[in-house]
Amino acid sequence: MNEEECLMRLPDEPELPTQINIVPMIDVIFAILTFFIISTLYLTRSQGLPVNLPSAKTAQSQRSTPITVTLDQQGRIALNRKAIAIDALDEQVRALIAPNQEVVVVLNADTQVKHGQVIAVMDQLRSVKGAKLAIATQKP
Repeated sequence: MNEEECLMRLPDEPELPTQINIVPMIDVIFAILTFFIISTLYLTRSQGLPVNLPSAKTAQSQRSTPITVTLDQQGRIALNRKAIAIDALDEQVRALIAPNQEVVVVLNADTQVKHGQVIAVMDQLRSVKGAKLAIATQKP
């Protein structure tokens, strides 16, 4: 067979239809989607323990703060999500504040906590120099 005969036979063979395999593309899209879903879960930042905050119509948003004191329903106190005794609260907050700096300390108190205990925590926080007290509420 010579070269001309080979060229002539090629058009006689049936052509296979062109195919695009999208399965790898779907795998890549699901991998990217999974990455974005998981990464957005880590973007939420929880500063306090979960409590039922009281409502206030005059509530205003505050900028993010590094110090959060939480009073849960049973009256337990937590400083930045770590349990602490009320007697050590002012000392630990002082340790978190740099000298000559003012920091907003957010008090998250559950609606079921007794008023006297909230006042006791507020009293401890007011004795700390450079700590500005804010009480967390939710809008109705």
